[in-house]
Amino acid sequence: MPYDEQLASRVRGLLQRKRGVTEKKMFGGLAFLLNGNMCVGVSRDALIVRIGPDAYEEALTEEHVREFDFTGRPMRGWIVVEEAGLVQFAAVKDWTDRAVAFVKTLPKK
Repeated sequence: MPYDEQLASRVRGLLQRKRGVTEKKMFGGLAFLLNGNMCVGVSRDALIVRIGPDAYEEALTEEHVREFDFTGRPMRGWIVVEEAGLVQFAAVKDWTDRAVAFVKTLPKK
């Protein structure tokens, strides 16, 4: 299984009523885009969150959070929330809401 279908379903449920949300299979996982900008993604059993550069350092201090380094170099403004940090639905909602809030500040593609 390339990504956790249950986690993807939880994220999908949170985003389904928002305008401009699309899904795209990427890099063996599933990405959710808002107005053409990647917002969150599900890779294996983790959530990739586009948090933005201003919230990046603080997010890294939270439990079960690490840098997103898909290319071998950390991507500032992107974090990974490990499975242990996603057990509660409220946690998935919180991270998804943070990503949406940041991505809404970006120009539409």
